[in-house]
Amino acid sequence: MLYIVGIGPGDEGTMTQDALKAISEADVIVGYKTYTNLIKPLIEGKELIRTGMCKEIERCQAAIDAALTGKTVALVSSGDAGVYGMAGPIYEIVAKQNLDLKVEVIPGVTSSVASAALLGSPLMHDFCHISLSDLLTPWELIEKRVRLAAEADFVICFYNPRSKGRPDHLHRAFELMAPFKAPKTPVGIVKAAGRSKENVCLTTFDNIDYEIVGMTSMVIVGNKSTYQHKDLMITPRGYVL
Repeated sequence: MLYIVGIGPGDEGTMTQDALKAISEADVIVGYKTYTNLIKPLIEGKELIRTGMCKEIERCQAAIDAALTGKTVALVSSGDAGVYGMAGPIYEIVAKQNLDLKVEVIPGVTSSVASAALLGSPLMHDFCHISLSDLLTPWELIEKRVRLAAEADFVICFYNPRSKGRPDHLHRAFELMAPFKAPKTPVGIVKAAGRSKENVCLTTFDNIDYEIVGMTSMVIVGNKSTYQHKDLMITPRGYVL
Protein backbone atom coordinates (compact mmCIF):
# COMPACT_ATOMS: atom_id res chain seq x y z
CA MET A 1 0.00 0.00 0.00
CA LEU A 2 1.32 3.41 -0.96
CA TYR A 3 -0.17 6.59 0.46
CA ILE A 4 0.76 9.90 -1.16
CA VAL A 5 0.19 12.30 1.70
CA GLY A 6 -0.26 16.06 1.53
CA ILE A 7 0.88 17.39 4.91
CA GLY A 8 -0.23 20.98 4.30
CA PRO A 9 2.12 23.67 5.63
CA GLY A 10 3.56 21.06 8.00
CA ASP A 11 1.80 21.93 11.23
CA GLU A 12 -0.24 19.10 12.72
CA GLY A 13 -3.18 21.45 13.23
CA THR A 14 -3.59 21.97 9.48
CA MET A 15 -3.24 18.30 8.55
CA THR A 16 -6.34 16.26 7.78
CA GLN A 17 -7.39 13.33 9.92
CA ASP A 18 -6.79 11.07 6.90
CA ALA A 19 -3.21 12.37 6.60
CA LEU A 20 -2.52 11.73 10.28
CA LYS A 21 -4.05 8.23 9.98
CA ALA A 22 -1.99 7.35 6.89
CA ILE A 23 1.24 8.47 8.54
CA SER A 24 0.34 6.54 11.69
CA GLU A 25 -0.37 3.35 9.73
CA ALA A 26 2.76 3.56 7.58
CA ASP A 27 5.75 1.29 8.17
CA VAL A 28 7.94 3.49 5.96
CA ILE A 29 7.98 7.27 5.53
CA VAL A 30 9.52 8.67 2.34
CA GLY A 31 10.09 12.36 1.72
CA TYR A 32 12.26 15.38 1.05
CA LYS A 33 14.35 16.16 4.15
CA THR A 34 12.63 19.49 4.84
CA TYR A 35 9.18 17.86 4.78
CA THR A 36 10.10 14.94 7.02
CA ASN A 37 11.60 17.39 9.51
CA LEU A 38 8.25 19.21 9.68
CA ILE A 39 6.51 16.06 10.90
CA LYS A 40 9.34 14.64 12.99
CA PRO A 41 7.23 14.01 16.11
CA LEU A 42 4.77 11.95 14.04
CA ILE A 43 7.30 9.59 12.47
CA GLU A 44 9.54 8.60 15.37
CA GLY A 45 10.47 4.93 15.29
CA LYS A 46 9.47 4.44 11.65
CA GLU A 47 11.73 3.45 8.78
CA LEU A 48 12.70 6.67 7.04
CA ILE A 49 13.84 7.22 3.45
CA ARG A 50 14.89 10.82 2.79
CA THR A 51 16.29 12.49 -0.30
CA GLY A 52 17.52 15.97 -1.10
CA MET A 53 16.25 18.63 -3.47
CA CYS A 54 15.75 17.71 -7.15
CA LYS A 55 15.57 13.99 -6.32
CA GLU A 56 11.84 13.67 -6.93
CA ILE A 57 11.96 10.66 -9.28
CA GLU A 58 14.40 8.80 -7.03
CA ARG A 59 12.12 9.53 -4.07
CA CYS A 60 9.05 8.23 -5.90
CA GLN A 61 10.83 5.09 -7.07
CA ALA A 62 12.10 4.40 -3.54
CA ALA A 63 8.54 4.70 -2.21
CA ILE A 64 7.20 2.37 -4.89
CA ASP A 65 9.97 -0.18 -4.33
CA ALA A 66 9.29 -0.22 -0.59
CA ALA A 67 5.55 -0.63 -1.13
CA LEU A 68 6.11 -3.53 -3.53
CA THR A 69 7.80 -5.46 -0.70
CA GLY A 70 4.47 -5.49 1.14
CA LYS A 71 5.11 -2.60 3.48
CA THR A 72 2.69 0.26 4.01
CA VAL A 73 4.44 3.38 2.76
CA ALA A 74 3.60 7.06 3.13
CA LEU A 75 5.27 9.42 0.65
CA VAL A 76 4.85 12.90 2.10
CA SER A 77 4.62 16.21 0.24
CA SER A 78 4.10 19.66 1.64
CA GLY A 79 0.80 21.31 0.75
CA ASP A 80 -1.31 19.05 -1.43
CA ALA A 81 0.46 16.15 -3.12
CA GLY A 82 -1.58 16.73 -6.28
CA VAL A 83 -0.56 20.39 -6.67
CA TYR A 84 3.05 20.49 -7.90
CA GLY A 85 3.58 17.46 -5.64
CA MET A 86 4.38 13.77 -5.88
CA ALA A 87 0.99 12.38 -6.95
CA GLY A 88 1.71 12.91 -10.65
CA PRO A 89 5.14 11.26 -10.81
CA ILE A 90 3.94 8.29 -8.74
CA TYR A 91 1.01 7.58 -11.04
CA GLU A 92 3.18 8.09 -14.13
CA ILE A 93 5.76 5.58 -12.88
CA VAL A 94 3.09 3.05 -11.86
CA ALA A 95 1.47 3.37 -15.29
CA LYS A 96 4.74 3.22 -17.23
CA GLN A 97 5.95 0.16 -15.32
CA ASN A 98 2.47 -1.40 -15.41
CA LEU A 99 2.61 -2.14 -11.70
CA ASP A 100 -0.08 -3.82 -9.63
CA LEU A 101 0.15 -1.48 -6.67
CA LYS A 102 -2.59 0.09 -4.61
CA VAL A 103 -2.04 3.86 -4.39
CA GLU A 104 -4.14 6.39 -2.51
CA VAL A 105 -3.76 10.18 -2.55
CA ILE A 106 -4.46 11.94 0.75
CA PRO A 107 -5.24 15.63 0.05
CA GLY A 108 -3.70 18.47 2.01
CA VAL A 109 -3.87 22.25 2.39
CA THR A 110 -1.98 23.76 -0.52
CA SER A 111 0.03 26.99 -0.22
CA SER A 112 -2.42 29.23 -2.04
CA VAL A 113 -5.24 28.24 0.31
CA ALA A 114 -3.10 28.55 3.44
CA SER A 115 -1.87 31.97 2.29
CA ALA A 116 -5.34 33.15 1.30
CA ALA A 117 -6.63 32.40 4.79
CA LEU A 118 -3.99 34.74 6.23
CA LEU A 119 -4.73 37.51 3.70
CA GLY A 120 -8.52 37.53 4.01
CA SER A 121 -10.58 36.33 1.05
CA PRO A 122 -8.56 36.88 -2.14
CA LEU A 123 -9.70 33.65 -3.83
CA MET A 124 -13.47 34.19 -3.68
CA HIS A 125 -13.78 34.34 -7.48
CA ASP A 126 -12.05 32.52 -10.35
CA PHE A 127 -8.33 32.08 -9.80
CA CYS A 128 -5.43 30.11 -11.19
CA HIS A 129 -2.09 28.69 -10.10
CA ILE A 130 1.07 29.41 -12.09
CA SER A 131 4.53 28.18 -11.16
CA LEU A 132 7.37 30.46 -12.22
CA SER A 133 9.88 27.62 -12.07
CA ASP A 134 11.17 26.83 -15.55
CA LEU A 135 13.03 23.69 -14.50
CA LEU A 136 10.32 21.48 -16.02
CA THR A 137 8.31 23.98 -18.10
CA PRO A 138 9.67 26.15 -20.94
CA TRP A 139 9.81 29.82 -19.92
CA GLU A 140 8.06 30.86 -23.14
CA LEU A 141 5.03 28.78 -22.12
CA ILE A 142 5.05 30.24 -18.61
CA GLU A 143 5.09 33.77 -20.07
CA LYS A 144 2.11 32.92 -22.29
CA ARG A 145 0.13 31.57 -19.32
CA VAL A 146 0.91 34.64 -17.20
CA ARG A 147 -0.13 37.05 -19.93
CA LEU A 148 -3.37 35.25 -20.79
CA ALA A 149 -4.35 34.72 -17.15
CA ALA A 150 -3.91 38.44 -16.52
CA GLU A 151 -5.87 39.34 -19.64
CA ALA A 152 -8.69 37.02 -18.50
CA ASP A 153 -8.72 38.82 -15.13
CA PHE A 154 -8.00 35.80 -12.97
CA VAL A 155 -6.73 36.22 -9.44
CA ILE A 156 -3.28 34.68 -9.91
CA CYS A 157 -1.38 32.61 -7.34
CA PHE A 158 2.32 32.37 -8.10
CA TYR A 159 4.15 29.28 -6.85
CA ASN A 160 7.98 29.20 -6.89
CA PRO A 161 7.99 32.95 -7.56
CA ARG A 162 11.65 33.78 -7.05
CA SER A 163 14.97 32.17 -6.13
CA LYS A 164 18.69 32.75 -6.40
CA GLY A 165 18.69 30.84 -9.67
CA ARG A 166 15.83 32.87 -11.16
CA PRO A 167 15.82 36.27 -9.40
CA ASP A 168 14.04 38.12 -12.23
CA HIS A 169 11.18 35.77 -13.10
CA LEU A 170 8.64 37.46 -10.84
CA HIS A 171 9.59 40.91 -12.11
CA ARG A 172 9.11 39.69 -15.68
CA ALA A 173 5.73 38.21 -14.75
CA PHE A 174 4.64 41.61 -13.42
CA GLU A 175 5.80 43.24 -16.64
CA LEU A 176 3.61 40.83 -18.61
CA MET A 177 0.61 41.51 -16.36
CA ALA A 178 1.01 45.30 -16.31
CA PRO A 179 -1.25 46.05 -19.32
CA PHE A 180 -4.12 44.22 -17.59
CA LYS A 181 -3.63 45.03 -13.89
CA ALA A 182 -4.32 48.46 -12.38
CA PRO A 183 -1.38 49.93 -10.41
CA LYS A 184 -3.31 49.74 -7.12
CA THR A 185 -4.37 46.12 -7.55
CA PRO A 186 -3.82 44.43 -4.16
CA VAL A 187 -0.98 41.92 -4.00
CA GLY A 188 -0.47 39.56 -1.08
CA ILE A 189 2.92 38.05 -0.25
CA VAL A 190 2.99 35.27 2.32
CA LYS A 191 6.25 33.67 3.36
CA ALA A 192 6.30 30.21 4.98
CA ALA A 193 2.54 30.03 5.55
CA GLY A 194 1.72 27.96 8.61
CA ARG A 195 5.34 27.62 9.71
CA SER A 196 7.44 29.23 12.42
CA LYS A 197 8.87 31.91 10.10
CA GLU A 198 5.49 32.91 8.68
CA ASN A 199 5.28 36.48 7.42
CA VAL A 200 2.42 38.31 5.69
CA CYS A 201 2.75 41.43 3.53
CA LEU A 202 -0.07 43.23 1.75
CA THR A 203 1.01 45.65 -0.96
CA THR A 204 -0.07 46.85 -4.42
CA PHE A 205 0.88 45.94 -7.96
CA ASP A 206 2.95 49.11 -8.46
CA ASN A 207 4.64 48.95 -5.06
CA ILE A 208 5.78 45.35 -4.76
CA ASP A 209 9.22 44.74 -3.27
CA TYR A 210 10.61 41.77 -5.19
CA GLU A 211 13.52 41.40 -2.77
CA ILE A 212 11.29 40.12 0.06
CA VAL A 213 10.01 37.25 -2.11
CA GLY A 214 11.71 33.86 -1.96
CA MET A 215 11.10 30.20 -2.74
CA THR A 216 8.87 29.68 0.31
CA SER A 217 6.71 32.68 -0.64
CA MET A 218 3.28 32.67 -2.21
CA VAL A 219 2.35 35.74 -4.26
CA ILE A 220 -1.35 36.36 -4.86
CA VAL A 221 -2.31 39.09 -7.36
CA GLY A 222 -5.91 40.29 -7.25
CA ASN A 223 -8.33 40.83 -10.11
CA LYS A 224 -10.09 44.05 -11.14
CA SER A 225 -12.59 43.84 -8.29
CA THR A 226 -10.14 42.90 -5.52
CA TYR A 227 -9.68 45.59 -2.90
CA GLN A 228 -7.91 46.19 0.41
CA HIS A 229 -9.77 46.89 3.63
CA LYS A 230 -7.46 47.57 6.57
CA ASP A 231 -5.10 44.56 6.54
CA LEU A 232 -7.37 42.35 4.44
CA MET A 233 -7.35 41.44 0.75
CA ILE A 234 -10.95 40.97 -0.44
CA THR A 235 -12.21 39.68 -3.79
CA PRO A 236 -16.00 40.05 -4.14
CA ARG A 237 -17.93 37.00 -5.32
CA GLY A 238 -20.73 39.19 -6.72
CA TYR A 239 -23.30 39.04 -3.93
CA VAL A 240 -25.55 42.06 -3.48
CA LEU A 241 -24.87 43.37 0.02
